[in-house]
Amino acid sequence: MAFGLDPAAALAASAVGGYLVGSTPFGVVATRLGGAGDIRKVGSGNIGATNVLRTGRRDLALITLIGDAGKGAVAVLAARALFGEDAAAVAGGAAFVGHLFPVWLRFRGGKGVATFFGTLIALAWPAGLLAGAVWILMAALFRMSSLAALTAAALAPLLVFLTGQTPESKLQVAVFMAALIFLRHHQNIRRLLKGEEPRIGAKAVVSE
Repeated sequence: MAFGLDPAAALAASAVGGYLVGSTPFGVVATRLGGAGDIRKVGSGNIGATNVLRTGRRDLALITLIGDAGKGAVAVLAARALFGEDAAAVAGGAAFVGHLFPVWLRFRGGKGVATFFGTLIALAWPAGLLAGAVWILMAALFRMSSLAALTAAALAPLLVFLTGQTPESKLQVAVFMAALIFLRHHQNIRRLLKGEEPRIGAKAVVSE
């Protein structure tokens, strides 16, 4: 065990480190440094790449997407290298929570889709790539980011199971992240049911 930590301490360190990495608000940083203002006052007010795209700045949306996905992957890979697979799962789940509830933004974060994919690909890459393919297919068919994300999240635990990913902690984290994605998308789900969900690339409006 790296640094002489016992298993419980390693898992605790992975959780804290993963959360802090996940709390980095790339959407806020990218839009401010890129001159697009405060993303929390644009469109849905979400700090993720989909809302950044509503500013019309594809470059900033791409930076946000890479940053948000990358922080989940970094948390998993660092914990795996230091402490092993179970610690990697804990760190990935904690990074996901950090994005949703970042300490730097008074616990008001994003919806976690990019971080979900970055975490899942680093944790169980066959399932992560398949979930990404589901997102791409649904987005191409329906042009709704939320619907694509919800479908991919719902299928992620099944994909982890079907691709035979071990240890079991990988499946547990996939279920955990999927549940939180559905909770964070409750407003999107209501709009989808009413046929009012905006499509990808919709024009931005300033939040009240």
